[in-house]
Amino acid sequence: MVQQKVLVVDDDPKISALLRRCLEVDGFSVVEAEDGEGVRRAFDDDLPDLVTLDLNLGAEDGLDIARYIRRSYDVPIMMVTGKDDVIDRVVGLELGADDYLTKPFHVREVLARVRAVLRRTEGRTNRQASQISDASESSALLYLDGLTVDLERLVLTDRNGKDCDLTTADFRLLSAFLQNAKRSLSRDRLMDLIDGPDWVPLDRTIDNQVARLRKKIERDPARPLLIKSVRGIGYMLTESPVGQEASSSYRPFWQRKPGR
Repeated sequence: MVQQKVLVVDDDPKISALLRRCLEVDGFSVVEAEDGEGVRRAFDDDLPDLVTLDLNLGAEDGLDIARYIRRSYDVPIMMVTGKDDVIDRVVGLELGADDYLTKPFHVREVLARVRAVLRRTEGRTNRQASQISDASESSALLYLDGLTVDLERLVLTDRNGKDCDLTTADFRLLSAFLQNAKRSLSRDRLMDLIDGPDWVPLDRTIDNQVARLRKKIERDPARPLLIKSVRGIGYMLTESPVGQEASSSYRPFWQRKPGR
């Protein structure tokens, strides 16, 4: 019987060692990575049969790594999240993760879930994303000043056809603007849209988030034309994206209930 390979992605050596021990004892071959570069090297060397991915990698967003894997490979992904990381868990599942494991976890639960995922995904091949049958057809695509926004996969493609490096927070903010194009939005309203009731009054981090997003989507961030400042109010997305009508039923991921 061919030994199945699991790629463990975690920047905590203790968690990686624990997962390695329990998986190797059960007959799996284990490879470890602690960041996106390590994941890409592992995939270049030999495709794994399953990936366990910690979404809280500190310096790097695990969701970005999940996007990279799902765009390029049909490998099963098991997310590892903290007990209260509900939004990350929902986003990860919507990105195409096959299951999730909540910390703290028991060794037997790890093995049971890994085995279950591998049984469910048996027969799936690790083919390139371009060969995966029309997966993008169900995506809600918007087009804005040469940019392409894939609402379902949470991917922004720039004017040169390359994927932009947007964090989850960036995408939340962009989605809020897309849902309210050509409307003046106060800072309070933007915070409500992206963080709901959890934001802290007088929290001015929205200005920093807008500045960061401008650097990634404006043709000239020094002279922003897409996201304009509205004196005494806040900000406005000055253009309506093409395709807005076709995706009118789309709801941002953080406003959906799990399973929807």
